[in-house]
Amino acid sequence: MKNKAITIQYGWITLGSFLFCAGLNLFIVPMGLYNGGTVGIAQITRTLLGNIIALSSQFDIAGILNFMLNIPLLVLAYKKFGRSLFLKTLFSVIAQTLFFSLIFIPQVPIIDDYLTSCIIGGLIAGLGVGIILKSGGTGGGLDILGLYFSYRYKGFSVGKLSLIVNAVIYTICALLFELPVAIYSIIYSAVYSMMIDRTHLQSINNTVIIFTKKKDLHQKIIENLHRGTTYWKATGGYTETDTYILMTVLSKYEVQQLKQLLEKEDPHCFMVVSDKQEVTGNYELRL
Repeated sequence: MKNKAITIQYGWITLGSFLFCAGLNLFIVPMGLYNGGTVGIAQITRTLLGNIIALSSQFDIAGILNFMLNIPLLVLAYKKFGRSLFLKTLFSVIAQTLFFSLIFIPQVPIIDDYLTSCIIGGLIAGLGVGIILKSGGTGGGLDILGLYFSYRYKGFSVGKLSLIVNAVIYTICALLFELPVAIYSIIYSAVYSMMIDRTHLQSINNTVIIFTKKKDLHQKIIENLHRGTTYWKATGGYTETDTYILMTVLSKYEVQQLKQLLEKEDPHCFMVVSDKQEVTGNYELRL
């Protein structure tokens, strides 16, 4: 059963990698626009190399360059974040390398409108990365480095690192190419990031309050979700009977797991969920 679940996760990672590469190669690259992160660095390097040596217009070496940039980051992921995240990220980066190479870039843009291409490409690519993250992996690149810094330095986040690096990348685009290239690449990046957030539920924090008659329910939450839980004894205002109030903070994806757990352990409990919470202190960030 466990092997089947792992196989399904790798299947989703393959689909997510395909969508990410398809969004870029079919809608963004033909318009001469650029992704952020290590993929963006690889794309700029590919363009500069193309000005020096002749490269095929349909075969994109950006995937190979991106893989080379990811090698030291994959070593970091293996050392700091464990075998499972490393293997899924390695699989995702390899899949991206293959799809970037196999999905031919149209010589004539599918949609000859920059804004429309940015929106469609951003939606498809962002959906792909969101699926990868939801399956327990990462797309490599800045995800790994940002996660490392967020654990090492308090107040740091993956988003902050991405913002800094992408600002540098798009500034370079504006200097090396034309200003509209940078502007439309930023629009694509905004749509792409929004789609990741919509798909990757782990990025949204929730405060969860549970009212239950079951005394040991908090232990089930700790054992199954590995999240700390605070609970206290109370009295029902209507029934005048003893009840227990549990409080915890979960990602939105973990809330779905909690619902399944409660259906099994205490289907008669009452749960209140407040989303989009800002959490500080001893709260573990999870991809």
